[in-house]
Formats: sequence, C-alpha cells, structure tokens
Amino acid sequence: MATPTNLPASFTDGNALPASQLNALRGAFRILQVVTGTTNTQTSTGSGTYSDAGLSASITPQATSNKVLVMAQLNYYNASTNKMNFNLVRGTTQINETNPLGGDANNIDGMTFLTLLDSPNTTSATTYKVQFKTNASATYLRASATATCTIYLLEVSA
Repeated sequence: MATPTNLPASFTDGNALPASQLNALRGAFRILQVVTGTTNTQTSTGSGTYSDAGLSASITPQATSNKVLVMAQLNYYNASTNKMNFNLVRGTTQINETNPLGGDANNIDGMTFLTLLDSPNTTSATTYKVQFKTNASATYLRASATATCTIYLLEVSA
C-alpha cells in the first residue's frame, strides 16, 4: 500500500500525475472495511480481575502493514466506591486500559468511549473484545434494548 512519502511535496496546476502517484493517492489511508459488534445483554462483575463484557468483533486485515481503528461505546453503572476499569484486548493481548471515572466513584451511571489505532501486523482473523473489572458486586455493563454497547473495527490502509 501507498505511504504519504510516495507523493510529491506539492502539486502544481496543470501538471499531470503519473499512474504511480495517482495509485498512491487512491490507496493511502483509506478505510478498507468496517466491522461492528453489539450487545444488548447486561453483564455484571464483582471481580477485581478482568472478565469479558460480552462485547467483541473480528476483522481480517488485508495487509500486515494496515492498521485497525478500534472504537467502543460502553454504557455502565458502578454502585460502589471502587474503581471501575475497562480493558481492550486483541486476541489475548491487552492493548488499552482505562478508568472512565478517573478515580473512585459511587452510584455512577454513565457512558465511556474507548478508541485506539492498533497495528495487529497480521492478515489472519483477529478478535477484539472489551473486558471490565471492579471490586463491587453491583457494577455492570448496562446494555439493553435501549442502551446498546457497540464496538467498531475499521481497517485503515497503510
């Protein structure tokens, strides 16, 4: 795939671009595919270790140099003063961890977004999933018919 360094530093009106430069423009940084995963199932945890939130999606990149833009929208409820953390996992590898509350909180009903540009370096099917943890039994991913949690995977050409 094309990279920005294949292109001239500037273009001049009236100059024709050769096929190699046109192909570079055509292929650079395009969204090649979009995969979506959703859940409407409420999942709870009371564990201080990560457990699956029931939200995942798989993508098969077209080239090892391509990136995957991962975005997840999560609705949650935390009924304790314990920290709540979300974890983004590629296969079995943790690639991003976040605490949407920024610290301890109590009775928080909210929404958070996870976003990461990942380099999976593979052309094999790759699964991304969301995990979460807390030490409170009344903490859950609040998914329902009206509060769907979603993960988006966008393959970006290199």
